[in-house]
Amino acid sequence: MKRTLATCLLIGVLGSTSPRAQTAGSASLLVLAKSDQTLAVVDPVTLKVVGRAPSGPDPHEVVASTDGRVAYVSNYNGNPTRISVIDLIAVKELPPIDLGPLRAAHGLHFTGGKLWFTAEGAKVIGSYDPAVSKIDWVLGTGQDRTHMIYVFADLMRMVTTNVSSATMTIVERTAGGRGGRPGGPPPGVPTAPAGAAPVAPRAGGPGGRGGLQGDWTETVIPVGRGAEGFDVSPDGREIWAANAQDGTVSIVDVASKKVIDTVAANVAGANRLKFTPDGKRVLISTLSGPDLTILDSATRREVKRVKIGRGAAGIQMQPDGARAYVACTPDDYVAIIDLNTLEIVGRIEAGRQPDGLAWAVRR
Repeated sequence: MKRTLATCLLIGVLGSTSPRAQTAGSASLLVLAKSDQTLAVVDPVTLKVVGRAPSGPDPHEVVASTDGRVAYVSNYNGNPTRISVIDLIAVKELPPIDLGPLRAAHGLHFTGGKLWFTAEGAKVIGSYDPAVSKIDWVLGTGQDRTHMIYVFADLMRMVTTNVSSATMTIVERTAGGRGGRPGGPPPGVPTAPAGAAPVAPRAGGPGGRGGLQGDWTETVIPVGRGAEGFDVSPDGREIWAANAQDGTVSIVDVASKKVIDTVAANVAGANRLKFTPDGKRVLISTLSGPDLTILDSATRREVKRVKIGRGAAGIQMQPDGARAYVACTPDDYVAIIDLNTLEIVGRIEAGRQPDGLAWAVRR
């Protein structure tokens, strides 16, 4: 019998009173509160905080493991040599990942059983294998402020924004060669404490044991100034990046690795950009103004501006496409946007200065 996301969420709420009792299929919205230095676990049906855990200093981005049991938080400036680890079942902090010389972790992505991250201070991207509690691969970008990262599901292609260089980097795996740092961390990078994430070991192939071996090519693409928040279209064909200083959006064709359009979107101070799950619309937040900007992805024109507060940062889409959640950092709440009416339908009080958001589904 098939169950909708809403049905699974309702079952999770009726069958439990705390995250410890979550069942398979139950979901949570994760909200970082920067000033409180906490991660809030929010029930997306009741919109109530059902658990909190320390997030480490200056938390910026959060991502959940594929099984929904563990969250990872980048501690950007407060303690820039670590990524915090949180057990989402017990809702408690686990030993953090020590990044050693890879300073200022920011962007996070979890796929292929691994945590992928950027480290601005070292101008690198890397992967952490929770099955063995090690940083197992690092690759330099040579760009300033390599900030956000997206890794395609087949692990053959990665994308970053490089804020101060006004560029994006597309990293692609090629056959053979000795690119990157296959087989282990670079000299001086310690392994992380055990117990960070209960992920079963994987066999060979992309992302498995030795799966990162081979050569990697990097294509640096000039975009707008202050390129930071970006997203890949659901069909994998385009990358949209919001340029905070220029107020524009650069659209990159994945196949040709070239900018094919620059949209004058008037989004100065843009912070994050996200596609809706159906790929039809693009939402852009800004910390410099009160509007959430919504674009039509086909026409590349503005659909609406929604007044959500004094500014906004993180955006998270509900997987069924019904809602978007927007962290209104200066106003200490998360705005809930109905993606059908494009109106605010509620708020979540999850802590002071909310920023990074993530979706976790217990599997």
